[in-house]
Amino acid sequence: MTIVNKLLKTSAVILGSFVVSYAGLAVAEVPAALNKQLPELQKLGENPVLVAAVKAQNAKGTSLADIKKRDAEWMAKTGVDDGMKALMENEPAKELAKIEGSQPFYFELFLMDNQGANVAMTNKTSDYWQGDEDKFKSAYKDGAGAVFVAEPEFDDSAKAYLIQVSVPVVDGGKAIGALTIGVNLDELEAAQ
Repeated sequence: MTIVNKLLKTSAVILGSFVVSYAGLAVAEVPAALNKQLPELQKLGENPVLVAAVKAQNAKGTSLADIKKRDAEWMAKTGVDDGMKALMENEPAKELAKIEGSQPFYFELFLMDNQGANVAMTNKTSDYWQGDEDKFKSAYKDGAGAVFVAEPEFDDSAKAYLIQVSVPVVDGGKAIGALTIGVNLDELEAAQ
């Protein structure tokens, strides 16, 4: 039975100090290789370069209206504009690229502030504002933080099934943003 055929109801378990939410996957149905990887993925949310970048963006106090305006422009753009390019070339993006290159099963990482706006990314995301999506809402959880594991989806650019794992970006024991890591299931299982 393939991973995609194993989609069941939402469940949760405790991992470290944060709850892990499995959207669409029962805890027993999450691949063992991914379960083993979750503590490492959670630690990425404590990376000092990423934490500093999220803190800096949060300090700007950008209004949600401005974020949504940028989101509309983002989704209307077919290519990559200068603002998108900046989010793929800034210091936290370089850190994300280094993390992505550290494992053959990491694919497409992006960092979000406390409203779900992109701070940095390894590839252009489909939208700028993630604040209305489970990957952000469940990982940030209004500052409480949680690890969120989404349903597997086929990714055309990766030509593989990916699971997005979102972890809180943590400063002083509190979630200040979120980080989403795409995990290529075939590559993960091959690496085990």
